[in-house]
Amino acid sequence: MKLTDLLSRLHFGKINVSEDPDIESIEMDSRNAGRGSLFICIKGYTVDGHHFARQAVDMGAAAVIAERELDLPVPVIIVPDSSRAMAVLADAFYGQPTQKLHLIGVTGTNGKTTTAHLIDMVMQSAGKKTGMIGTMYIKIGDETLEVRNTTPESLTLQKTFKRMADSGVSNAVMEVSSHALHMGRAHGCDYDVAVFTNLTQDHLDYHGTMDAYKQAKGLLFSQLGNTFNHQNPKFAVLNQDDPATEEYKSMTAAHILTYGIDQKADIMASDIKMTSSGTAFLLQTPYGSRTMKLKLIGKFSVYNVLAAIGACLASGISLETAAAALEKADGVRGRFELVDAGQPFTVIVDYAHTPDSLENVLTTIQQFSSGRTFVVVGCGGERDKTKRPIMAQIAVKYADEPIFTSDNPRSEDALAILADMENGVRNSYYHSIANREQAIYFAAANARPGDVVLIAGKGHETYQQIGDKIYDFDDREVALKAISTLKISQSAEKDHEREQ
Repeated sequence: MKLTDLLSRLHFGKINVSEDPDIESIEMDSRNAGRGSLFICIKGYTVDGHHFARQAVDMGAAAVIAERELDLPVPVIIVPDSSRAMAVLADAFYGQPTQKLHLIGVTGTNGKTTTAHLIDMVMQSAGKKTGMIGTMYIKIGDETLEVRNTTPESLTLQKTFKRMADSGVSNAVMEVSSHALHMGRAHGCDYDVAVFTNLTQDHLDYHGTMDAYKQAKGLLFSQLGNTFNHQNPKFAVLNQDDPATEEYKSMTAAHILTYGIDQKADIMASDIKMTSSGTAFLLQTPYGSRTMKLKLIGKFSVYNVLAAIGACLASGISLETAAAALEKADGVRGRFELVDAGQPFTVIVDYAHTPDSLENVLTTIQQFSSGRTFVVVGCGGERDKTKRPIMAQIAVKYADEPIFTSDNPRSEDALAILADMENGVRNSYYHSIANREQAIYFAAANARPGDVVLIAGKGHETYQQIGDKIYDFDDREVALKAISTLKISQSAEKDHEREQ
């Protein structure tokens, strides 16, 4: 594509030379620049791409998008906002791929990953070739790729959607974070269905206030468009039980489909019955009613299933197809995941890292546990500090044995993070063990038959970030090792008793 053809999508850009090179790729990382690249200078939190423009040109870049004048021997296009320009250019360069896909976006504080996976499962059961972008990975058909952010930069998004479309993917689902919406990473994504799970405290380190956080989430619904297309209708699938829904209804012109448990909604669950092996409820929809028997556990799982049903109905999938697929769902890695090594107590690993999600998981455990509840929980460094004492309060309220520990302290002192948590529960009973591995071993060593050990906060993550170093760390593997060590120790004690 010629540079001028690509730039025709922008308006009021300034080109300081008259050359018109062929553009063979778009890059925002100078290390990836090559012959015929268009390099876009992006100002990040710690790195300014303008400082690497010369390096990109030396690597072969044929032109540069920048927010200020640069003395370079290639065309330099000055724009007021290079991130916004990148979204426009990426969409154009890759042929507007999301217009070729049925695209579902899922936003909310909790439940995005599980809801997205459930939707993907249903779509596959309906015979669709699917793609998914989220916290855990990018999936294109049967291929999976690593991902750094829940919602990647616009350039990566459009390149990924192009790969999906080229490989025959027809239906794609993606998690859409509040950061991505606020930063404009999702600009250019032509969503057909937008799903809202819930809104509770998180990311206040970035957004500042809950109202700003709510408004950022609402961008997904306001950006569904303002026209009605009978052949390709847009839908907003909203949680009627969440107060933010009323505002989101006013922000969108799309057709609205609501779901809920407590408030009257289009899709509802009632007569919920929960056991340690699953959940059953009566499902009521505009297309009829039926009893659902899930392998998933918890009221929060019911909400995720309702959201998935709403998204699938809005996508033209039959109720029977959706319901049958969801009843077979085993859950998602790191989301209320059982760790079973034959131990006489239950171990659960869950991604719960917000006050609401931690409370949801702990109250669910209370409904089936016959013994004590242990919770190993921490708070990440360089993140919302105001939720630290709240997380501690919830742990102390619902767990018999709260164990505070580290969770990706990053550049912060792990002991200082623990102190923030402890400030919310002075004069309460708890344990503080800064080393996460030791905390998990402590819980396993003290659990008795019938007890439940919840290891919260990291879920599917397989690393621990301390300072600027990344260490291998998987809560599930550590728990298995702790249980194995416990068994070996107990076996040795029995052998010793027999020798006596």
